[in-house]
Amino acid sequence: MSPPIGRREVLRAGTLVLWLGTPHLAQAGRVIAVRIWPAQDYTRVTIESDAALKAHKTAVNDPPQLTVEIEGIDLLDGMRELVAKLRSDDPNIAGMRVTPVGPNLARLTIDLKKPIKPQVFNLPPVAAYQHRLVFDLFPEQEVDPLDALIRERFLEVDEASARAAKLLGIELEQAQAQASDDPLGELIAGRNKPRPTAKPPQPPTDPRPAPGKKTERLIIVALDPGHGGEDPGAIGPGGTKEKDVVLKVAHRLRERINATRVNGNPMRAYLTRDADFFVPLGVRVQKAQRVRADLFISIHADAFMTPRPQGASIFALSTKGASSAAARWMANKENAADLVGGLNVKVKDATLQRALLDMSTTAQIKDSLKLGSAMLGEVGRVGKLHKPHVEQAGFAVLKAPDIPSVLVETAFISNPDEEARLNSESYQSNLADALMKGIVKYFSANPPLARTRAL
Repeated sequence: MSPPIGRREVLRAGTLVLWLGTPHLAQAGRVIAVRIWPAQDYTRVTIESDAALKAHKTAVNDPPQLTVEIEGIDLLDGMRELVAKLRSDDPNIAGMRVTPVGPNLARLTIDLKKPIKPQVFNLPPVAAYQHRLVFDLFPEQEVDPLDALIRERFLEVDEASARAAKLLGIELEQAQAQASDDPLGELIAGRNKPRPTAKPPQPPTDPRPAPGKKTERLIIVALDPGHGGEDPGAIGPGGTKEKDVVLKVAHRLRERINATRVNGNPMRAYLTRDADFFVPLGVRVQKAQRVRADLFISIHADAFMTPRPQGASIFALSTKGASSAAARWMANKENAADLVGGLNVKVKDATLQRALLDMSTTAQIKDSLKLGSAMLGEVGRVGKLHKPHVEQAGFAVLKAPDIPSVLVETAFISNPDEEARLNSESYQSNLADALMKGIVKYFSANPPLARTRAL
């Protein structure tokens, strides 16, 4: 006869049965949050859940539509909330609907405003996020950023011509006929070219430019507001998000750049992101290179584990180790942005993006230090500096081999006093003024070189 089984053994056996049986129970993932990040560059849709989800996509172009069947999800209010978050001014999405298909199976249908190249991928838990299913909707017809800059510049020229024509009593068509017939050569390549007139000009006897005539050379400054979209950056004790304040500073600096001339040459600012969306580090570098930027300025707001540190800092790239332990820590933190923001590592150009981040030149670093020093001196006039010199570390976003690049930490957002200053319009304006003065100071001592026509 077998000995009686005690209460403790029964409990142990029951626990074992429950533990073994749990994986076989059909449990649907619970939606934790849903988010939509609309932008001209692309729209991102994110479904965050407490379990990994499987997705199968089907895309058609007539009419443009993306259908995704999502396995392992319980169709609760969280998914329906996704439809409610869609904005009518989304550049890429016209409408969305969610329908149940079967047990733990939902179908998400996205009606599109234009043909798109969809990327659907999963992200593992990181930082404050759990499992994320991401839909990146890239327009098939990509806007050329350099062309957009030139159009902006010549819109101003056309408006100025119209005003001058009205004052002089000249017909607008005649004023436009006198405008440059080679805008890219005039502004970007910086070449002299005869302007068309009513009568063809006679060949000049002297090949040198006529006295007093100067060709404009458009100076392009790439501004890179850090973080964005899924990546909030640092968050201050009062809830201020780094991604929000640095975008405001970038907008203020853009206004000043677009209204400034250096040595008679017009300037134009280009933002790597002009709204709240995520841009991978490698893409930020690529964007600056595509517009052939003369400078690259990445704008951030520092944070530390304690509220005591304060002051602004400016960093340049280093290929021989960081200038301090704090600089190394800061670079490691900023370089983790791709993990938090959510980079699709399976895209075909991921290898190319990483290759770009491995290139640097001694000349670029030398020029970056000059730029950083010019800006640091001006920033020190409007607030406290964390360090009195430009620091260096291996920031991935500064590795454009042909563009002087710096990273500006505007203040410590983790410090309550500096968080309040970052939210102040007066401080944002003063900071933008200081950065602008530093840029002008740099170009006054280091005039931009003439470009070749090839792009």
